[in-house]
Amino acid sequence: MHDQLKGRTIFITGSGGVLGSTYVRRMLAQGARVIASDLPGHRAEALQDAHGANENFRFYDLDVGDEDQVTGIFQRILTDGWEPNVILNNAAITGELLMGAGKPFPSFADTSVSDWERTLRTNLTGAFMIARQMDRDIIGKWPCALINVASMYALNGPHHAIYEGMPFKSFSAYSTTKAGIHGLTLWLAGYWAPKKATVNTIAPGAVFNGHSDEFQRRVGELIMAGRMAQPDEIADAMLFLCSAQAGYMTGQLVNVDGGFSGW
Repeated sequence: MHDQLKGRTIFITGSGGVLGSTYVRRMLAQGARVIASDLPGHRAEALQDAHGANENFRFYDLDVGDEDQVTGIFQRILTDGWEPNVILNNAAITGELLMGAGKPFPSFADTSVSDWERTLRTNLTGAFMIARQMDRDIIGKWPCALINVASMYALNGPHHAIYEGMPFKSFSAYSTTKAGIHGLTLWLAGYWAPKKATVNTIAPGAVFNGHSDEFQRRVGELIMAGRMAQPDEIADAMLFLCSAQAGYMTGQLVNVDGGFSGW
């Protein structure tokens, strides 16, 4: 089946990461028109190198934390002749990304307000601003679906011991924003229902992205499936949520975590 998303025009924020780039690849293969966006840089360039020749692919530079950029994004897309009917709030700052290569990861006591607020700005305020702009520019004009991307840490606390001795830790602001994302989903689902728009949350589990064997072992012991996810396994569920087959779902949190949240 290669036309699961035929007729869907999907706009994705934060498209250049391990999951975002997988979504782009899989959605194009399933017949969707894909509008990708990310910050300028090597991740954006890699997407354009991979898909720029595909007539069903478009790319826009976008910082979801910049209100001016978000305010104009849908008008830019519409002016170019594309009408998105599925939007993925996928852009996020993780603790690892925030600290950058080589910087020590702070303890909770040493977490700066600036790092906390920068994470909220991208992960939660950015998602709000994208949804607000949808409300202004496209909601009510045609049926739409919004998928907010949370995390297995949205409604479940991390096991802090698995991060001992690792170069990264679980970041408090990340968990907080991912819980907030589902609160936004629940609020919007009822608000937009009369306008033929659905809103759901997907909560990916631990996704393998070059992690050490030891970290994989520690995480795997907490997961019913016994291992981390491959990016395509998260994409499998995302494709369904983006399809017309998910049309009767709204206000839901879909855990794709190998059973982590079931224990």
